[in-house]
Amino acid sequence: MRPLLLSILAGLGSCAAVERDGETEPARIRIDALREASGMAVSRQNPDLLWLANDSGSSATLFVCHAEGQPRGTLSIDKAKNVDWEDLASFKLEGTAYLMIADTGDNGASREEVALHFVAEPKLPTDGSPLDSQATPEWSIRFRYEDGPRDCEAVAVDEAAGRILLISKRDKTPRIYELPLQRPSSDEVLTAKRVGDLAALPLPPTSRFHPFASQPTSLDIATDGSLAVILGYRGAYAFPRRPGEGWNAAFARAPKILADHKLTQAEALALSPDGRTLFITSEGRHPRLLAVPMNDSPAKVE
Repeated sequence: MRPLLLSILAGLGSCAAVERDGETEPARIRIDALREASGMAVSRQNPDLLWLANDSGSSATLFVCHAEGQPRGTLSIDKAKNVDWEDLASFKLEGTAYLMIADTGDNGASREEVALHFVAEPKLPTDGSPLDSQATPEWSIRFRYEDGPRDCEAVAVDEAAGRILLISKRDKTPRIYELPLQRPSSDEVLTAKRVGDLAALPLPPTSRFHPFASQPTSLDIATDGSLAVILGYRGAYAFPRRPGEGWNAAFARAPKILADHKLTQAEALALSPDGRTLFITSEGRHPRLLAVPMNDSPAKVE
């Protein structure tokens, strides 16, 4: 398979919009119960669907909507608590589509262990009615970081390599960790190994100052592992990876700025399985949903 080395789009002029009452306006996620969107993933069964999760203190519920923001239902997660859900990922393993819920938020760096929950992605009703279902995690990974507790909002699955990547948020230089993408053989607590550091996330040229602009709030990886995309409070960034290169080397280079998203509290990002669209949204009621098209020419690694 040819790597999805994608180039970037420097503006948001082609973002998705919808027509309401004869007027065009930016797409918005019309899910009333979604007030603090902190994680998003594109369905691996239907790329026109997006899965979303609320931040800490909310119910253990995933929401699904169309790519234009119209709600399509909910999935309640049994035997899992939303301590601080901070990211979502979608992937396939042995032909089955899964959703990974990252319960990894830790503002005070006080949680001795955190968790990832894995649920099989349900199929939506074929008659167009909203999903109203429950699921129990097929498995969970309890883990700690090798160098102590970390707040982490950026978690993704490298499907091609069978690895999970995690990037800390509140460190002056964000740290990169890895876990294996596999069912634990027991109920043991795993250790996330530190594999490198993240290059600073620069402000986009047109962006105004933000004191936490360099903090990563979401992460996704192309299905072939050739590209990672990271969300920050002022921009979205691409980290292309050379063939055979480790993520530690790719993340150590200066990123390519995708766009200044101009969202107030951007904390959720997802790359479509074909690598052609980057979805971004933020916290708040009925937040804007940006669908940023990626160019067809390869992203060049300097």
